[in-house]
Amino acid sequence: MKFAVRSRPAPSLPGVHGTARVHRRTASLLGRLHEGDIAVLDHTDMDRDTAQSLVDAGVVAVVNAGPMISGRYPNLGPERLVEAGVLVVDDAGAGIFERLKDGTQVRIDGGVVYAGDTLVSPARELTPDVVRSEMDKARSGLAAQLESFTHNTTEFLRREQDLLLHGHGVPKTATEIAGRPVVVAVRSHGWEEELRGVKPFVREQRPVLIGVDRGADALASAGHRPDVVVVTGGSDDLPSAAVLRKARDVVVLVERGALRSATEQFERMGIRPLRFETTATTEDAALLLASAREASLIVGVGMHATLDEFLDRRRSGLASTFLTRLKLGPDLVDAAALPRLYDGAVRPRHLLGAVVAGVLTVAAAISVTPVGQQWVDDVTPAVSRTTSDLIDNARGILP
Repeated sequence: MKFAVRSRPAPSLPGVHGTARVHRRTASLLGRLHEGDIAVLDHTDMDRDTAQSLVDAGVVAVVNAGPMISGRYPNLGPERLVEAGVLVVDDAGAGIFERLKDGTQVRIDGGVVYAGDTLVSPARELTPDVVRSEMDKARSGLAAQLESFTHNTTEFLRREQDLLLHGHGVPKTATEIAGRPVVVAVRSHGWEEELRGVKPFVREQRPVLIGVDRGADALASAGHRPDVVVVTGGSDDLPSAAVLRKARDVVVLVERGALRSATEQFERMGIRPLRFETTATTEDAALLLASAREASLIVGVGMHATLDEFLDRRRSGLASTFLTRLKLGPDLVDAAALPRLYDGAVRPRHLLGAVVAGVLTVAAAISVTPVGQQWVDDVTPAVSRTTSDLIDNARGILP
């Protein structure tokens, strides 16, 4: 009698395994990623927003053809990936795109990329210690970046002085903004927590909701319908067509003098977009739109104001962001701070105060009527006797 021999599976090779999704442009790659994939891309100085998108997609590893941190400024993307437990290797070289095909099963071990048993490319693994060291070096070179920033600020002010100083060029929206609070949402680091924090404010104050690019999807996922959506024409970061169609106004940023073809993709969806000709970033254009239309208060969701975050998120648009913040001044409130200033909650002491005030008001109103006067006359002798008895008892107790 023969027994079937169960073969034991071969021991798995060490390292992180996954399916390679390959594209040089990160924006083109993001929409194709699935849980457990390994993203292979070419993205020098990856920012935190892009890193968060990779984390949200569920990748187990990121292979970068170039350096994750070039040293020009302290970008926050690698730190976010490492914090989330994603394996990160960089400096794999441009040749990896010829040697590694999309959909290949990949293994990464010790900073080396393999396709099966075949070595594809050596690379450098970014451990927390390596990231920390590289970031410290990058911060030491900030002086040169600030000098460049000064020049860019002057150039931006020259190009956009009419917009910044007088609000010229801002489109007229069908949504009435004047005198109303506005919430501008950007799908950035921490947006989910910030949207939860401003929920009481949104529920009670009914502000105008402006979604910036995929920030409109963020508002929709939180149960809100954006009134205005601000996007960049030709961008890969557009919100869903369903969200765009539900918005009352869709504002599209285009270059000055751009042809009508810049907005054709929206017209094909049955949307009549408003053109906004400016070189400001999409986020800053949304803030300037709310300010020019005389919003009473602007709450920014997903916007962060530290120097590191400015440099990380919008290095090319740093001048735009800096001057926009100066323009808005105290009218702009960070959503992270709003719950500490306003929670909309009704406290028990508020209810008690309202009840006491109501009782006193009713008593005062009744006391001036004939019936009220009769009640006062009837109650006064009893109150006087009770008061007198209390005084006598107190005298008897005291020595």
